[in-house]
Amino acid sequence: MADFRQIVASKKPVLIDFYAEWCGPCKTLAPILSDVAREMGDKVRVIKIDIDKNPILARKLNVRSVPTLLIYKEEILLWRQTGVVPKNQLLKALKAFS
Repeated sequence: MADFRQIVASKKPVLIDFYAEWCGPCKTLAPILSDVAREMGDKVRVIKIDIDKNPILARKLNVRSVPTLLIYKEEILLWRQTGVVPKNQLLKALKAFS
């Protein structure tokens, strides 16, 4: 958990994707996240967290379905969305917090 707190304490936005290997929509979202990471460059950090390998963290953050996306900055949760999110919506959210 300390590692997670260090990650979300970043001064730049951190986009976290809670996913599962067996999740179809998560597979649809993966290339969108890659595009967003490439387009935003070093202005944002994109992290994927497998809920099956990190069930305690997922439970603590109330992740009940996948994919669930969170944007943190300086340990503050700024945005949360469940399901596949279009690239332009993700970029808009990230740029608002950059």
